[in-house]
Amino acid sequence: MSAIQWTIKSFPELTPAELYDILKLRSEVFIVEQQCIFLDMDDKDQGSRHLQGRLDDELVAYCRIIPPGLAYEEPSIGRVVGSPRYRGKGAGIALMENAIQETIRLYGTLPIKIGAQLYLKRFYENLGFVQCSETYLEDDILHIKMTRKP
Repeated sequence: MSAIQWTIKSFPELTPAELYDILKLRSEVFIVEQQCIFLDMDDKDQGSRHLQGRLDDELVAYCRIIPPGLAYEEPSIGRVVGSPRYRGKGAGIALMENAIQETIRLYGTLPIKIGAQLYLKRFYENLGFVQCSETYLEDDILHIKMTRKP
C-alpha cells in the first residue's frame, strides 16, 4: 500500500469532485453503515478546513477542522471518518495525528474539543483526549465530549 497523501483546504478551495467524495464517504459511514438518519450538512462545513487522506485518488480518510466559536468555544475536529475498505491499516490514527497538528498550526496551542462516539473513547484517549462530559444521546448513538489539552 502506497503512502496516504494529505491535503487540507478551506470550503471554497474544495473542487466539486472533492466535495462529492467527502459527502459520499460521510453518507456511506454515518448514515448507511451506522443506520443513522440525520442531516449531515449542518452549516459548519463552510467555515471549516477539510483534511483529506487519499490513496491513488481514492478518499480513504477525512475530517473537518472547525474554528473556535463555530461548534465549541475551542477549536474542534469533527466528522472523523475512514473508508470501510481501509480500516485496521492505520489511516484513522494518521488522520487524527494530522488533524491535531493542523489544528495547532491554524489556531495555536489551544485545547481541542470533540464530540466522540462513546465506542471510540479509547481510540481518542490514545491520542491525548480526556472525557469532559457525561454520555449523551445524539442521533441515537451514545456520545461523550472530550478535550485534548495543549
